[in-house]
Amino acid sequence: MDLIVGAVLRHAAFYVNRETGEVAPKFFLVLAAPPKDDIVFRLLTSRYAGVRPKDPLCFHGVPYQGFYLGILGGALAQPTWVDLRPCEDLDRWDVARDDADGLIQQVMQLDNALLRPAMECAAGSDDVTQRQERLIRDALAKLAG
Repeated sequence: MDLIVGAVLRHAAFYVNRETGEVAPKFFLVLAAPPKDDIVFRLLTSRYAGVRPKDPLCFHGVPYQGFYLGILGGALAQPTWVDLRPCEDLDRWDVARDDADGLIQQVMQLDNALLRPAMECAAGSDDVTQRQERLIRDALAKLAG
């Protein structure tokens, strides 16, 4: 899989559901994919839709930082946000292995009109590391160029 910025991916076995003990899928957005470095991403969520703001799209407040993407369609048929809580970057080797095992698939590509403000919002989050911010802003510059 050739990872590109703005790809929305579905990982079929991303975490173990604490309530059921079952392995569960998760969607995430690729924010930076430098060729020889780890992949910066953030999870997508529809949880707590009743308390997450839709306006402004970019929200850095309490209790849930996020960027509102809207209803993207397909498997993401509910209101969806980029969850801006911290995430460890994805190791390229792990992604390649999971791709080879059929666990990861790209479900869509965000268009630049939505992707750019989502990346700006993520780069400005308090929970992004300096390295992640630099990689996201580098990826943004490439989108503009």
